[in-house]
Amino acid sequence: QVQVVESGGGLVQPGGSLRLSCAASGSSFGIYAMNWYREAPGTKRELVASSTSGGNKDYADSVKGRFTISTDNAKNMVYLQMNSLKPEDTAVYYCNVHTLFAEYWGQGTQVTVFS
Repeated sequence: QVQVVESGGGLVQPGGSLRLSCAASGSSFGIYAMNWYREAPGTKRELVASSTSGGNKDYADSVKGRFTISTDNAKNMVYLQMNSLKPEDTAVYYCNVHTLFAEYWGQGTQVTVFS
């Protein structure tokens, strides 16, 4: 079993920055991907950024050039640096961890970008 806990959400004005953190603990052997998703009211949960154990990283087109995903594999941590935030980035952000055997989700952290 893997526990996943996000932190770092909050309120920010357009153009501002936030950094989300996610810690995976427990039986985290065999983690091969750590991802960030988001879900805004009335929309489907969407993949924002992904990072594999092999070093591959990918981003949704809507966040390319603004968001950066990074990991600390020794600590089983994943981060999402979000710059130049826009109101449309407002959502609950979820950390997602894939191991060899299962997929785990955090409880989510709210990010609100307001004028």
